Amino acid sequence: MKPLIPASAQQPLPRARFIVEEDPGPEAVPLDVLFVGGGPAGLAGAIRLAQLAARDREQGGPLADLEIGVLEKSGELGEHCLSGAVVNPEAFRTLFPDLDEAELPLRGRVAGDRVLLLTQRGKIRLPTPPSMRNHGHHVASICEIVRWLGARAEELGVNVFTGFPADALLMRGGQVVGVRTTPAGLDREGNPAGGYMPATDLSARITVLAEGTRGPLSLAWLEREGVGSANPQIFALGVKELWEVAHPPDAVTHTMGWPLPRDAFGGSFIYPMGGNLVSLGLVVGLDAPYVDLDVHALLQRFKQHPFVRGILDGGELVEWGAKTIPEGGYHAIPDRLSGDGLLIAGDAAGLVDVASLKGIHYAMRSGVLAADAIGRALADGRGEEDVTEGAVPAARLASYDAALRESLMQDPLYRNRNQRLAFKSGFFAGGLKAGLMQATGGTLPGARIPSEPDAAGPRRKRLGLDSAYDSEHAVAKVDAVFRSGNATRDDIPPHLLPGPAAGAEVSPEMAEIYASLCPAGVYERDGDRLVVNAPNCIDCKATDVLGPRWTPREGGSGPAYKRM
Repeated sequence: MKPLIPASAQQPLPRARFIVEEDPGPEAVPLDVLFVGGGPAGLAGAIRLAQLAARDREQGGPLADLEIGVLEKSGELGEHCLSGAVVNPEAFRTLFPDLDEAELPLRGRVAGDRVLLLTQRGKIRLPTPPSMRNHGHHVASICEIVRWLGARAEELGVNVFTGFPADALLMRGGQVVGVRTTPAGLDREGNPAGGYMPATDLSARITVLAEGTRGPLSLAWLEREGVGSANPQIFALGVKELWEVAHPPDAVTHTMGWPLPRDAFGGSFIYPMGGNLVSLGLVVGLDAPYVDLDVHALLQRFKQHPFVRGILDGGELVEWGAKTIPEGGYHAIPDRLSGDGLLIAGDAAGLVDVASLKGIHYAMRSGVLAADAIGRALADGRGEEDVTEGAVPAARLASYDAALRESLMQDPLYRNRNQRLAFKSGFFAGGLKAGLMQATGGTLPGARIPSEPDAAGPRRKRLGLDSAYDSEHAVAKVDAVFRSGNATRDDIPPHLLPGPAAGAEVSPEMAEIYASLCPAGVYERDGDRLVVNAPNCIDCKATDVLGPRWTPREGGSGPAYKRM
């Protein structure tokens, strides 16, 4: 078949939609520091900063009267958060050194690790690579972690605003001076309807973008500032299910091989979650050369394996979800994550180590380091004219970049900097290179392996996944969306931008790519026409990587994860 290049049909990032050269309005909510995103990075940063403010209230320091806010697009904290999750508790110990382990929102220590190579019906146990050994780590629900962090933040006086997506950055002369939220209660044509709520402005001297993967404000600001990275960011899509079963496994299990072809990077996870719960999921790189790459369908096929079926037999699907994951590693972290009045943290900065399958503690660490830099910046500027108004200058916030880079240089995220990229050479050659990197601490081969954006790679092959739903444990996309808790109203304005330009037609071939890739059935190919079922969207951002752009929509839309 003729190769298809997704980038050729993708609309440019609508930067003007996300950056507005305008001061906050006269009714703006005034804050000193605003964290955009109520996930691990934003909440950890808000907690650390509130702890610094509490210290200064006792000692008469410069941060005593600090007003801190967290803006979150989901209706309740945690509802848009999805992860494995096996958690390194490092950041919790930093933030809460006096708490006992039993008081933390973690479900228990990892009892053992198991790595399997799957064939269609068999399995081979492999030695567990050092990067995947989870001794001292904990299984956890990311939803529970976020709700717990939110409660700690509010106890410290942080203003937590849920149900308010950030629609745009407000800028003045190159300085970020706040954000504008997305209006609510608009009809399909964008006109005020029942329950209409206009956009709200929030002013801030420092805005921390902790939006998560593919954060549109972060992407727009980096593009506006011309900030690049050694390699472009690349992504994977993870689809996850939570099951209640009779006999959960006793070890954290990861698999590679079947049902993935050798030219698709990825693998599975199966984690005991305490009680009778088990989480399982499949993660696949979005650089795979297939027009019909369907990670949800691959997960349904994975559940047909005798080993997995033995775990699920007699069980019940409790919850389902999907999320993109930044996989580019150290070389894809933007060269600069600070500017006038702005910092970027967490998944928005690409802080995930694929080799060890860890991102939560990096997100929380970046939030803590951002808060420390903010504390220094505000304290150092005490008494100067710009302390009381206007954005904090970039020069005062640049210590965040230095501290973050320094923290990573002796860390697995840096040591494993080329391991994901090694698999660009294929499964076997990539495995050999990754093993050599693991054995030498990343020094051999140490040179950066270049990459290209996922959307630039040609799609020329077919997987053929028609049989993926031939199992009693399989779940169709429409039923999966129901299991995500998605209750988005049907008449919400469109928030997805397909086509290379406004009004442009999407080819049938590209429509097939979008329909296969989207795990929530948002896109359908109806003959030669692309049909967009926007209310189905669960904000996973998969097609934002390869096709239609995602833009913020009414607060509380999308999934409502409770136990993921």
